[in-house]
Amino acid sequence: MTTSNPSTAIYWQFGSRTVDFAAPRVMGILNVTPDSFFAASRQQDIDAALRKAGQFLDEGATFIDVGAYSSRPGADDIAPAEELRRLIPVIEALSKHFPEAILSADTFRAAVAREAVAAGAHLVNDIGGGILDPAMFDTVAGLKVPYILMHMRGTPQTMKTHTGYNDMLTEMDAFFSAQVEALLEKGVKDVCIDVGFGFAKTITQNYTLLRSMHRFQEFGLPLLAGLSRKSMAWKPLGIKADEALNATTVLHTLALQQGASILRVHDVREAVECIRISELYTG
Repeated sequence: MTTSNPSTAIYWQFGSRTVDFAAPRVMGILNVTPDSFFAASRQQDIDAALRKAGQFLDEGATFIDVGAYSSRPGADDIAPAEELRRLIPVIEALSKHFPEAILSADTFRAAVAREAVAAGAHLVNDIGGGILDPAMFDTVAGLKVPYILMHMRGTPQTMKTHTGYNDMLTEMDAFFSAQVEALLEKGVKDVCIDVGFGFAKTITQNYTLLRSMHRFQEFGLPLLAGLSRKSMAWKPLGIKADEALNATTVLHTLALQQGASILRVHDVREAVECIRISELYTG
């Protein structure tokens, strides 16, 4: 299922469908959790998930990222069995109703990733970056699917206490260097880097990271920007997440200028429009 050569064109192969990153792509967020930070993203039953997924595809999403474990700061930990109970029926239904869709399983647990791919997922989005579950890299290598590698310190429950860095960007560079090398050694070549906005980073650190996101292009891999309606968009403005679409679009524009290959978003149509206008600007 995978083919890419970071030294030339970057692309991922899903059966007969090729996804190249010559132009940025949009990943729609489909949460099957009761407590994700943005209430409008929560889909509490399969029918609602199918409607939202259909909307995302109509609006131009390349990927649909399905998550059953809330990673908002301080979110409750849930058992793997509960994550599977929420996740697997939705992936099965999406795979059946939208066979053309490219489905991402948002999980840091190797066992959940394995079941999700068996149910129809095409790639794994791991907020744990291979740290929260040491079995993840071997699992992804065995599944032969693309992998999104995110930077985070601690866990969703503790990450707010892990924002003390001597040199955040240098430490992140070392993290990605080590993890990408480990993945390549196991034969995982289709890797995307997610710098992890909001994960063990203060608002000020998030903006430092956004200004410097381009430096991670040195790995020759796609870059994912997960900025949609996060606190860095709404807290400085004194508004709430459900009022932060305009601010999110500004952040997406800046991320595209910094080399983002994937925008992971709650609002697909607006993100697609952002990419199109940005492409007109850059020519």
